[in-house]
Amino acid sequence: MSHTTSSLITRRHVLATGAALAAAGLPLATLAQSGTVKFILPNATGSGVDAITRAAAPALSKALNANVVVDNQPGAGGVLGLQALARSAPDGNTLSVVSNNVVIFPSVLKSLPFDMPGDFTPIAVVGATPMVLVANPNKVSATNAREFFALLKSKPGEFNFGSGGNGTILHLAGELVLEAGGVKARHIPYKGVGPMVTDLIGGQIDFAVAALPSVQGQIKGGALRPIGLLTAQRTPAAPEIPTFAEQGLANFAVEAWFAVIGPKGMSAANVKKAHDAVVAAFSDPAVKDVMAKQGNSIHVSTPEQAQSAFRSELAKYAALVKKVGLEPQ
Repeated sequence: MSHTTSSLITRRHVLATGAALAAAGLPLATLAQSGTVKFILPNATGSGVDAITRAAAPALSKALNANVVVDNQPGAGGVLGLQALARSAPDGNTLSVVSNNVVIFPSVLKSLPFDMPGDFTPIAVVGATPMVLVANPNKVSATNAREFFALLKSKPGEFNFGSGGNGTILHLAGELVLEAGGVKARHIPYKGVGPMVTDLIGGQIDFAVAALPSVQGQIKGGALRPIGLLTAQRTPAAPEIPTFAEQGLANFAVEAWFAVIGPKGMSAANVKKAHDAVVAAFSDPAVKDVMAKQGNSIHVSTPEQAQSAFRSELAKYAALVKKVGLEPQ
């Protein structure tokens, strides 16, 4: 059976189901339960958010009683995917898992095709993922933070670092490490984490900050060398990697959190349904196991807490952007 025929049959089935529900006097909103919920990711495959969403997708599908489709829409650092979400119908069938890139953009980009958070419905801040500074061992001889900062000081302007895009949390985290260590390096933005990691392994760039889940395999295989975690404490997922805080940068910590959001105007019932599904999915034993292996800490907030977190984080990152002197692009 061709894909077209199959999708026509699915569409007919959905329409017939809808007609049956209507005839039975049931609300057509019930149709979403047997349909598809699309998660637009403003991140490329290979990113930390992508690894998290794909790990949770089967449990989300079960909790929503719907097919879950992960739709990666990277580009412009994530702006394109967010724009697509902002334009989606607020019926609960299009959602997104985002990183804290979304609250940094307003401070680093001169113009955005949407208002953050006004054009969205924050549903839950789900948890945090550890970030790690990794280096190409053939380009950077340092094995710890002290050696790393000494090396950059000894060769000013010679080293470069990558990120998943201008103004992303990975870019800002890299700048904050350099600022804390009193050193400088040239920033090279990429169109996503996947191409950045490929070039880092290939030696086109020297080092980068990445979400731990996106580089765990490369660290274990020796292709990348970890210099330090940006978390306040070591993570059980990689207990051998020390933090920058314990390597001399007292109280240094930069957090990468992730959240579920929808388009603005979602009804209270659709927000509750999405929130309940997130709680159920991230309580699923299989998902909890993967999250622990990736090093993610899960603390699902309420929609109200998510709303206020987005507003306070916008202010926090505006101050950090000013601190490292990033000019809006």
